[in-house]
Order: sequence, then C-alpha cells, then structure tokens
Amino acid sequence: MWHKLGSGAEPNTPIEDRLQLANIQADRNLVNRLGPESIHHSKLRSQRRLQSGKLCCRVLPQRYIDELRAAVGADGLITGESQLQTYECDGLTNFRVLPGAVVLPRNAAEVQAVVRICARHRIPFVSRGAGTGLSGGALPAAGGVVISLARMNRILDVDIANRFVVVEPGVINSHVTQRVAADGYFYAPDPSSQSVCTIGGNVAENSGGAHCLKYGFTVTHTLALEVVLPSGELVQLGSPTLDAPGYDLAGVFVGSEGTLGVATKITLRIVKRPEVVQTLLAAFDSPQAAGQTVSDIIAAGMLPSALEIMDALAIEAAEAAVHAHYPVCGGLLLVELDGPASDVQVLMREALAICRNNGAREIRVAQSDQERALVWKGRKAAFAAMGRISPNYIVQDGVIPRTALPRVLSEIDRMASAVNLRVANVFHAGDGNLHPLVLYDRAIEGQEETALDLSYRILHLCVDSGGSITGEHGVGKEKQEALGYMFSEPDLETMQLVRCAFDPENISNPDKIFPRPRLCAEIPGPYTPHPLEAAGIAEIF
Repeated sequence: MWHKLGSGAEPNTPIEDRLQLANIQADRNLVNRLGPESIHHSKLRSQRRLQSGKLCCRVLPQRYIDELRAAVGADGLITGESQLQTYECDGLTNFRVLPGAVVLPRNAAEVQAVVRICARHRIPFVSRGAGTGLSGGALPAAGGVVISLARMNRILDVDIANRFVVVEPGVINSHVTQRVAADGYFYAPDPSSQSVCTIGGNVAENSGGAHCLKYGFTVTHTLALEVVLPSGELVQLGSPTLDAPGYDLAGVFVGSEGTLGVATKITLRIVKRPEVVQTLLAAFDSPQAAGQTVSDIIAAGMLPSALEIMDALAIEAAEAAVHAHYPVCGGLLLVELDGPASDVQVLMREALAICRNNGAREIRVAQSDQERALVWKGRKAAFAAMGRISPNYIVQDGVIPRTALPRVLSEIDRMASAVNLRVANVFHAGDGNLHPLVLYDRAIEGQEETALDLSYRILHLCVDSGGSITGEHGVGKEKQEALGYMFSEPDLETMQLVRCAFDPENISNPDKIFPRPRLCAEIPGPYTPHPLEAAGIAEIF
C-alpha cells in the first residue's frame, strides 16, 4: 500500500499497511483543518512511529487544551499518553490511534461546549460509549478529541403508561430492562455485549441482537433524540409520539456511526413482557441442515423471537468458556418462541415437527428460567470464547437472504479449507445475519494476511448472494473498502449529501464508513501531495 522511502525496513503487515495509508490521508485532512502549523505541533516532519499497529499521538496546541479544560473541568480532561491509551481503539483492537485529548462531559451543555471548540478550530472529534464496537467506529481521529460519554449514564424518565424511557447515552443496555422489569416491560434490542455496551453506541451502530428477528433493531425502538450537531447546535430529532410529521431524521441519525453528531438524550420504546417464553435446542449434523430448518420455520408462517445457529467450533469454544452443556453436533439451532401460552404451545409443536423432519438427532426444550439463561449464556459468550480455541481471530458481520444459508455456509467452508484456515460460525440465522469468525495464528508468517483476505472475500460473497457487508456491527474503519464493493459511486455520493448536510466541515468521526476520505464540496482536480510525500518521507500509490 505504501512504504517508507529508503528505510530498509521489513515489509509491513496488512494491518500496518491499512493504518499507514489511512493516516497519511488523515494527515492531509488535519492539515486542511488546522493549517500548516499543525505539522510542527504534531512533529510530522519526522517519520511516523508505528509500533505493533499503534500510531503516535499528534499533540493538540496548548490553547486548544486550555479551552477544553475550561469546558469540562480539570477532572474531565485526559491528555497523558498512558491514560490516552485506554481510548486508542474499540473492540477491534487491530487498529490503534492515540487521540490528542479525551474529554468526559457530564451533560449536554458540556458536550455542546466541547463540540463548539472543535467546530471553531476544525478539530476532528469522535464520540465514544463503552468501546465494545467491532468495526473500529470509535477509533480516534489522529490529533483529535474523543468525547467519552461514560459519565452521562442516568435514566432520566420512565413513562410506563406511554411505554417509553428517556436515557443519557452512557446508560448500559441491560440496565434499561432492569429498570422496567418490575413493571412487566423490557427493552428488546439485546446485542451480545448488552451487559456492558451503552445505548449511545447502540444508536450509533443501529445494534441488533438475537431477539431483533421479531422485535426489530435499535432504530425500531428509538423514538426521539437530543443531538449536538457538529456545529455545536442542539437539536431535537423525532418525537415520543408515533408517526410524527416531517422527515424521519431520527431514523437517519440511528446507524450513522457518529458521523452526524453526538446524541445526548435518547427516548426508547419499551415492550410488554410476553406471557410465556420457551426455548428449544435442536442438534443437526451440519450448520447447513440447521440453516435449512430456519428457512422452513419462517416459510411455515412462524415468527420466533430468536433463531440462532452455532457450528461445531462455536460450540467447542462456548463449552470451554461457560459450560452451557450443549449437544455435541455439527450445527446447533436455538429457537425461542414467546407470546400467549396457547399460541406458544401450538407454535412449539410445529417447530419441533420441522426440526425432526430436517433430521435433528437431538432436541431439548428448556424446562426452567435457569436452563434458558444457561442456553443464552453460551450463545452470548461465543465471540469472546474463541480465544479458547484460537490465539487470534477476526469477527466478521455480513447478511444474506435466509434461503441462501445452506449454500453460503458451504461456500465459506470451501473457501476456508482452500487456504488451510478454520472459520467458526455463530449467527442470527432468522434474519440471515452471519458472524463468521476467521481463526488464525499471528505468529505463523503470512497467516494474518491470509485471514484478512478470507474475511473480506466472505463479505464479497454476502454481497454477491444478495446481502450486505454488515448487519449490526457497522462499517467503521474496518469495512470501508467493502462498502465500495457493495455500493456504486453515485450511491456513495448520495450518502455524502446527507453527511455534508449535518457536517459540512467533516469533523464528526471523519474518515470512517466511506471507502476514501471525502470532503464536502470537494472539487475534482489535480492531486495535491501530502506534506509527508512532498518531504520525501512517505509515498502513496
């Protein structure tokens, strides 16, 4: 991708290549925002320090630091390098960039003050929740500001009569359900990280979860938003009432991955807890057989609250981690049905019959809440549990039509075997949301590059099968190139019109999502060399 001139250094790893190219491009944007003097402030005259995939921090001018301190107080500002390392990445740890500063506002007014400072000086900023994202969406902008919303963690209002809850962005997902459970309600979106991830991050990524097959994603449950725009203006999007007039700007904001501003208050829809919930496990010889069963269940007119599949590798890892006592099999199907007791009884009989007709060799129905909780504990631990069976792995997130499950799973097996790698599969089968986990060992020369290539080819396979490159993890930094495979240039330009309407200066989580850095109103013309290129330090090609 690019290399240091005359360095004599060993070739970079694929991740280092991506980091270096991305940050040459980020340097160019930084110079555009802060002016040529930023080169001196950030010591860009020397070659970039890159150690273990980590990029050095560009130093913000002291006058900017002073303004940030005045906005959030001394205890709300982090500038020490060792402390900044906490914020250098999200759950995608391959990409690491030290920010120039981290602020921890306590309320919307402090968020506004910080964003206004960034807007005034054209400093890039990235808002951050718990940092559990898996696509690099919360990766800091080099020389920029991270706005950590961890302190804004209050549940502000609970309106059971009108079935909504108002929260700050730092509230943990599972805490919403805990707050309303005594009244017989719950918050439906349930990503695997729901015990630690925050509502603000869920809104940014339009997070899903196992039960979104029936209940919908975050956007379905987000009624209204208070948002600080990249200009520092505070606006209200959406309404607690259903079907408010005008454009659905709340729907535009949800899933925008922090590129349109910072949510400071979120109104969430809560759902009445069903009368009965039943969960069954069906063991098949292969995930393909389990996938066909999923299609048959949906084709029968059923809408389970969850349909999940785990293959043999995922089962092995989950068992090693949490001892969920799953059957030993090639493909495990988890089916959850909820609703009135009489309806669930009928649907469960139908689901059992479909499983048997498709060759299930073992079927279990959870007999208690404790058994059901253990079933879900194993499923939700599957990602983290991969460390039990592989030193390194890549979590991917693609979507395919349900009817394509058997064929695509077989093709993934073929692709992995062709390059002597293993791929574990654990996914939301009901909506075709795959989570292939490419297992590899970084210590084996060339294997990381092979694993990366395989993971991206799996995304291309999803698109070629009529699907998408992401179902819930977002595009972030990781899938920028894949977005260009899925959408044509006119499609991407249309998306840019939306982004530029909210953020004409491109300072809100810049250089994310889109395949190449784009500036609003950019004008085609001769290529302008980056100062590092002009100085002979780096070459881009």
